[in-house]
Amino acid sequence: MRSALVAALIGCVEHPLKARTKRFLCGLSYDELQFIAEYLGARILESAWGGGQTLGVQRRTEDAELKMILLLEYLGFAGLDSSKATVSRKPPVAYTSQHWPGLAG
Repeated sequence: MRSALVAALIGCVEHPLKARTKRFLCGLSYDELQFIAEYLGARILESAWGGGQTLGVQRRTEDAELKMILLLEYLGFAGLDSSKATVSRKPPVAYTSQHWPGLAG
């Protein structure tokens, strides 16, 4: 099932960006891949309804903020519009070197 999700997500990407996006996706867990696929599915349904309605995909997991970061990274790798990406109604978390000490520069 994991390989099917990777293949489906790569299928959403223009050819020049496929290799880089595939490398990114291969490093994600099944749960993270599923999260991205759910978001894209919601966008497809949203566009089928005329784009005027927002489904407001909402996750209630502890790691929703991390998954949102991964979603935004995927959208960036894939060259997709991330301006409508919403996963939670909570305000965004400001990630600093306190969250990931290895990123301190």
